[in-house]
Amino acid sequence: MTERKPLNGTGTALITPFNADFSIDYKSLGKIVEKQIIGGVDYLVVMGTTGESVTLDKNEKAEVLRFIIEKTRKRVPVVVGIGGNNTTEVIASLRNTNLDGVTAVLSVAPYYNKPNQEGLFRHFVEISKASPKPVILYNVPGRTGANMTADTTLRIANASKNVIGIKEASGNMDQIMSIIKDKPKGFLVISGDDSITLPLIACGADGVISVISNAFPKKYSSMVRNALNGDLQKARKQHYELFDIIPLLFAEGSPSGVKALMEMQGICKCHVRMPLAGISSTLKNKLASVAGISKK
Repeated sequence: MTERKPLNGTGTALITPFNADFSIDYKSLGKIVEKQIIGGVDYLVVMGTTGESVTLDKNEKAEVLRFIIEKTRKRVPVVVGIGGNNTTEVIASLRNTNLDGVTAVLSVAPYYNKPNQEGLFRHFVEISKASPKPVILYNVPGRTGANMTADTTLRIANASKNVIGIKEASGNMDQIMSIIKDKPKGFLVISGDDSITLPLIACGADGVISVISNAFPKKYSSMVRNALNGDLQKARKQHYELFDIIPLLFAEGSPSGVKALMEMQGICKCHVRMPLAGISSTLKNKLASVAGISKK
């Protein structure tokens, strides 16, 4: 069996459920946390993109983090998303956020201002110096508008001992394999795309920060665990059981898709805050059909 590290395996990028008036639905959030832990997820990621963090104010972010830490009762690690495109503000957030009970910080590459590779390097070196917790880089060029290359990731990893890994959502297999091949010992390479987690683990990745595990924590975390333990035959079967669902979750925006699926499952309502909108009835019907959910 593969040696496990605290943040190996499946981390769920938790949604933030809302009531009809768009206030935070803490009752559903508590149920979601419990469902994740019972389902065997290895850790929880709070205030990431999937959690609609950019539409929550500072007080809401602090309260959601406090609530989830309290609900987990130290049964699984908690990772919190703290990132942005203003290095100084990110550092201030790191210093002003209560990180008691937090295992690590997930920090997204700066978006909109499209820094070059030197800018990305300097940004993350400064964040790693300021963070009281270990930092996981997050490369997601489809959202940020700028890809962080394998060379830059490796440069940061070698320059900053407080940077412990990367969530890689570039979708570029060559790039991710280059990081895996040359990374420092102990540096985590975490899939940021549910559909390619299995092949990445086969290439040496350490797990995933997942969207689909919000809806299928037991099935998806079992797939990841089997893959990490070398049972690729069983993992492959589980992978293809969910494979057709994954693209539908992103077809009209995320987390709108996974929230619609979770409403069909009776877990929470599918409300999202603007500028996001709910998915179309056509996509809902297709998602229900592919997921094998009978619509009442």
